[in-house]
Amino acid sequence: MTTSIRPLHPSAGEARRRRRRFFGMTFAAAGLGAILGFTLPGATFAAEGDPFPTITIQVYNYSQASPALLTRAEREAGRILGEAGLRTVWLECLVGPSTITPKGRCQKPLEATDLRLRVLSAAIENRFQPTVFGFTIHPAFASVYYEHALRRAKSEHAESQTPTILGGVIAHELGHLLLGTNEHSRTGIMQPRWYPDQILQLMKGILLFTSEQSKLMREQARTRTRLQSENLDPGLIQASFRRMTDRSQGGR
Repeated sequence: MTTSIRPLHPSAGEARRRRRRFFGMTFAAAGLGAILGFTLPGATFAAEGDPFPTITIQVYNYSQASPALLTRAEREAGRILGEAGLRTVWLECLVGPSTITPKGRCQKPLEATDLRLRVLSAAIENRFQPTVFGFTIHPAFASVYYEHALRRAKSEHAESQTPTILGGVIAHELGHLLLGTNEHSRTGIMQPRWYPDQILQLMKGILLFTSEQSKLMREQARTRTRLQSENLDPGLIQASFRRMTDRSQGGR
């Protein structure tokens, strides 16, 4: 299998000037207090003092989203995370049956700097309302619903904006993982519901993480890098993530 890798680097960029009106969007999150299958080979990642630490996102597309659309969504999510001071590397991982023996990074156990993203068609068994666009399982798993983002775009005759919406949703869910909490904020991309004003900000490229959230995410990304480079026991990694979660929630 050939794994596609697309690194994205932080860049302020020029805010896009697109204006669309959308209804509210809701996010849900689910927590799981265990790390599944982490191993820590001595790979070389960003130094702890690197102002732009790197995270790797393994992407599993179970939806009808085309590779081109998903690439655009990943680019938008990478831009938003880049504004927070994070570099992103996107790995396109094989899904479904195949006669090819899969190889590469996607088939190895998750490392400390890895996050796993599933792009699903829609919620299963109506667990979430159609207005819910994604959820997370800490510390490394995020899921987003492609059809929910597509439906919102179509409802406003703006299907071409689907990658931007999906990219914002991806950044929101990855933000939960990097912030170590399921909580939302009153401002920025981590708001629990996106109304027309928030969607307008997203289209203009200014619906972003707050400065405090950006600082916390960079801190956790550096911690993940350090844990990976130190070859620590997975149990110690889990304890470290719990401490970071406590800190992000104010329990210093």
